[in-house]
Amino acid sequence: QVQFVESGGGLVQAGESLRLSCAVSGVTFSGNGMDWYRQAPGKQRVLVAVIRNTGNTWYADSVKGRFTIARDNAKNTVYLQMNSLKSEDTAVYYCNTFPLSGSWGQGTQVTVSS
Repeated sequence: QVQFVESGGGLVQAGESLRLSCAVSGVTFSGNGMDWYRQAPGKQRVLVAVIRNTGNTWYADSVKGRFTIARDNAKNTVYLQMNSLKSEDTAVYYCNTFPLSGSWGQGTQVTVSS
């Protein structure tokens, strides 16, 4: 079974940065695309950033130019560097494989105060 352990969240002020990490086990990491999602209070979980096993990336318009997704295949870990954070980035952040696995981690809370 695929397992995800997200970390790196916290409480920051608007304009500051955070780096999220997601350690993945139970899957051939290097052969999978990896995605970051987020879920704000009272809203659905949405896709934020994508990195394929080729290294190609995609970002939601709301984070483009501020967030950077990266992966370290040797560590089975995917990262999300978040700069110039805004209050609307407040959410629980999750990672998952592409295609989606059947499980989710506990997520990591990001709270941005304005």
